[in-house]
This record gives sequence, C-alpha cells and structure tokens, in this order.
Amino acid sequence: MSFDANAYRQASVENWQEAAPGWVRRAELMRELAAPVSHWMLDAIAPQPGQRVLELAAGLGETAMLAAELIAPMGSVVVSDQAEAMLEGARARAVELGLANVECRVLNAEWIDLPLASVDAVLCRWGYMLMADPATALGETRRVLRPGGRVALAVWDAIEQNPWASLPARELSERGLVPSASGEEPSWAPGPFALGSAARVSELLQQAGFAEIVLEALELTRRHAGFDELWDTTLDLSRNFHDAVLSRAEGEIEEIRASLAERFAQYTCADGALEIPGRTLVAAATA
Repeated sequence: MSFDANAYRQASVENWQEAAPGWVRRAELMRELAAPVSHWMLDAIAPQPGQRVLELAAGLGETAMLAAELIAPMGSVVVSDQAEAMLEGARARAVELGLANVECRVLNAEWIDLPLASVDAVLCRWGYMLMADPATALGETRRVLRPGGRVALAVWDAIEQNPWASLPARELSERGLVPSASGEEPSWAPGPFALGSAARVSELLQQAGFAEIVLEALELTRRHAGFDELWDTTLDLSRNFHDAVLSRAEGEIEEIRASLAERFAQYTCADGALEIPGRTLVAAATA
C-alpha cells in the first residue's frame, strides 16, 4: 500500500486547524494528564537562564511555557506548530501566564525554518509519531541544536497499553467505521502509536546522530468525572473519532455511546469517576 506523504501533510494541517477549539476547551485536562511527561522532559534538558528552547508540534505550548519560566528573563522559547489555530491558543495561554519571553511560530518539524545550531534544547511531546517522516524531523532537530544541546521527546507506547484509545478504536473498527485497531502501524503510516516501540525510538535517535540516549516508560492515568465527560472529551480531542461517529445516524451514535460506556465501565471508581490507565515512552539525547 502506498503512502502519499504530501497529501497526508496537507490533511494533517487541516485536521489540526479544525481540532484546535476542542484542544483549547480540554486544555486543563491535558495539562493534568501530561504534567508528569512535561516535567520529565524539562528535567532531561535542564534548561538554564538565558537559553533558547524550541518546542515542535507544540499545540498549545504547555511544555515550552514551563521552560520559559526557568530560562527567564534573558532566555526565550519558540512555541511552534504547523496549525496557526493551535498557536492562537498558545498565545492566549502565554498572555494568561504573563510570559513575555514566548514566541509563537508556524513551523514544520520536517524542515525547520531556523538557522543551524540556533537553539539550546528542543522539546516535542507526542509529535514525532504524527509526522510523515519522523527520521527527517529528528535530523532537522539535530541540525538546529547547538553542539551539546539536548532533545527531549514523548511518544505513546503501543495502543494495547492505552485503553483510552484502544477501546474507542476497537468499537469503531468492529463497526467497520475505521481500519482494524491492531496496533500494528506500518512504517509508512503516521499515527498516535506509530512509534510505540522503545527500540524504534532509540534507532531513530541514533540514525539522526544523537548520543547519550535515555529512554523510559511512564505510566499515566486519565481521569474523568464520568463517562459523559470522557465521551465529550474524545469527540473534542480525536478528529478521527469525531468524524467517524458524527457521520452516523442519531440512533447509531447512541448505540456507539452505550457500547463504549459498557467497555469503559471496568475503570469506574466508587465515586463514579473514571480512571483509565495509559503509558507513554519518553526519551532524551544529546546532539
């Protein structure tokens, strides 16, 4: 099966433009979920006052903004994303936090429009696995890093380790609404779990010329007040789920909703809240 990288890139930009309002609505939830990941990444790059830090595929730029506080007042961060609508949310967040050392720029991680050796550290939380060519993106990452600079990244582990994604994917695949949720991502198919292998992440970092590679798995818990919140959040954050579900007749949408509620019931706490496990891989390396 062929993979049209350029068509994928164009569709990706359009999808993230459309998804941005939902991500803004769910920003607080994502901050809570991702906090252990962002703090691991910051510890890995050890940002120092006066440095310049770049975040790729940043979305709302939460990780870079944590770095901005550590490198102020002379240091600066570049929050970058391919979708301008995401950066609008990032700018609003920077204003909310009172950060004056944050620059938001539309950049494509596969050809970063920055000079050679121009940043001290690069962050990329859950971005490389969504890129058409992550190997090229990591090569570009190393190019813009100063000698001795650090990259820190996160990618989702295998889909089987992430029921918040595997259960909706299984529901839709059993209904024939999306391809089978096998967790086996071909090398030509970007996606949330395309780099869900520690060996693959390490291989890509080595091929890009990085050294001193450190890689770990972090267990996460996704918390929701109840299934209604999980349903609405999934519609907001997953464009594929949103489009597949809302394209159906009202009766089938209710069937999907009821079936998913049953699938997720195993994660219900005594107070009715849901606590759904997940696992992400985090890695850091030196240019």
